[in-house]
Amino acid sequence: MEAATVHHHHGPPEANRSSRIHPALLGMLLFIISEVMVFGAFFTAYFFIRVVVPGAEWFPFDGFELPVAVAGVNTAILLSSSLTLHWAQVSIKNGNHTGLKVGMLLTFLLGATFLFVQINEYATLTREGITPQAFAQGTIFYGLTGLHGAHVFIGLLILLVVTIRAFRGHYSPDHHDGVEVPGIYWHFVDVMWIVVYTTVYIL
Repeated sequence: MEAATVHHHHGPPEANRSSRIHPALLGMLLFIISEVMVFGAFFTAYFFIRVVVPGAEWFPFDGFELPVAVAGVNTAILLSSSLTLHWAQVSIKNGNHTGLKVGMLLTFLLGATFLFVQINEYATLTREGITPQAFAQGTIFYGLTGLHGAHVFIGLLILLVVTIRAFRGHYSPDHHDGVEVPGIYWHFVDVMWIVVYTTVYIL
């Protein structure tokens, strides 16, 4: 009788994976939760100025104003990128590779336009005397919008990779997690901007 073959497993045991959620999706959701906490810290400083500090004013004050209209148009641009991204996601699920390519390209261009407008806004405000070091309101304004801008920049890098892969035919109706997971991040960035825009520019 032949001796039983024994297989030895070297190294640590394989990670236990839940069948209910994809590891990449779980990782993205946990990352977003941590980022919400980071934004929460900045919003705490914002509400401290608005509510706690006696006599503190938010924009407009002392002749300093924020470009609410320009930021509103920029908000529409960023929200439009969520629509084009959704179109791209739906397209690849239906096997429409052309829709995926066009949708991803438009999403990237709209996101880049948003960031360009925001940088131009910073340059204009700086010339008008609204700088991070001028007063607490400026520090908080640049902190909140700059933090969001950094997330947009990271998102654009991710979108660029997804777009390049889309044009190379790396996605299919059965394999499109590479579009879905980055899409969750980009939608988070868009939702976070609505909160930032509403609190900083409107309230």
